[in-house]
Amino acid sequence: MKNLLIRLLSLKYRFIWRPIFFTFESERIHLALTGAGERIGRSRLLCRAIGGLLAEHNERLVQTIAGITFPNPIGLAAGFDYRAQLPNLLPALGFGLGTIGTITNQPCAGNPPPRLGRLVQSRALLVNKGFRNEGIRAVTAKLLGQKFEIPTGLSIGQTNTAKPITSKEAAADIIEAFVAAEVSNVPFSYYELNISCPNLAGPPTFYHPAHLQELLARLTELKLTKPLFIKMPIEKTDDETRAMLTVIAQFPVTGVIFGNLQKDRRHPALVPAEVIKCGRGNFSGKPTFRRSNELIALAFREYGDKLIIVGCGGVFNAADAYTKIRLGASLVQLITGLIFEGPHLAAQINRGLLYLLSRDGFSHLSEAVGADFN
Repeated sequence: MKNLLIRLLSLKYRFIWRPIFFTFESERIHLALTGAGERIGRSRLLCRAIGGLLAEHNERLVQTIAGITFPNPIGLAAGFDYRAQLPNLLPALGFGLGTIGTITNQPCAGNPPPRLGRLVQSRALLVNKGFRNEGIRAVTAKLLGQKFEIPTGLSIGQTNTAKPITSKEAAADIIEAFVAAEVSNVPFSYYELNISCPNLAGPPTFYHPAHLQELLARLTELKLTKPLFIKMPIEKTDDETRAMLTVIAQFPVTGVIFGNLQKDRRHPALVPAEVIKCGRGNFSGKPTFRRSNELIALAFREYGDKLIIVGCGGVFNAADAYTKIRLGASLVQLITGLIFEGPHLAAQINRGLLYLLSRDGFSHLSEAVGADFN
């Protein structure tokens, strides 16, 4: 019955709702829909009804990682809920985790608009938000007193400022945000450190191993009470990525997320006619899929005994998620697929994963993690 309902929702979204939504400017409709999601999330009755129709609860998908129990591996990535509006709705939609942010120490208006755009043929989004958010203190104040049904994380990055800053100044800014999160009493399950946003006014500060080591040393001094994941770039070479992972593995970091946006405007997954019309920004969705997978595999092969791998980039269906899992991802995050496929996508993927696990003879999701290398 649920499978039929999700199939009907998929068709209705693809042929009715998505064409309507896509007539609106991207950021405008995003704000409208997340606002509606926040209002729905305030009603326990509505969430319970939606969850009863969509959410899949199956022990074969449950994992305990770093002391956190994830009911399923599908998460909302940082970048979507930067106003902290959706943590109450995500469980009803079938998500097993969700990340708020990216949030910065100081409030940030983000880059000049337009900050979002669609490349429909490329199955991608042009993203140029530049860490638009209300700042760590406003966000934690909003969430104070809430209880989260699924593991909910907080992504933190450096404040986006046009003023040139040194790596030490950027580190101090990030540390202050983590301190504010730690003392807030908001029940986050994990933290993400976003060092890989390519849309900041200044150049990325922490790709250089020495700068990354300095930042992680200072974070370690805080003795964070939550597991820490690091959001990684995908445009660096294998050797550059190894150098960063070598540093990360020296510290009490739980895992890494591969990865962030695609910067290559000549990437074969992009339709050139769509790219020509684009302004500033970088690309999410299908243009990130292949390189994300390559780096998941690299990290799992060489650091899988030290780091949990989270796959992020170009996930539009269960097969996409399963590809990342078999390459070494224990958890999978998405955003763009949600926009193109609809709010039922997490539930749809989880059902698809159960089929794929059975097809391949796995009794539990954990058996499929890294199975391509067994």
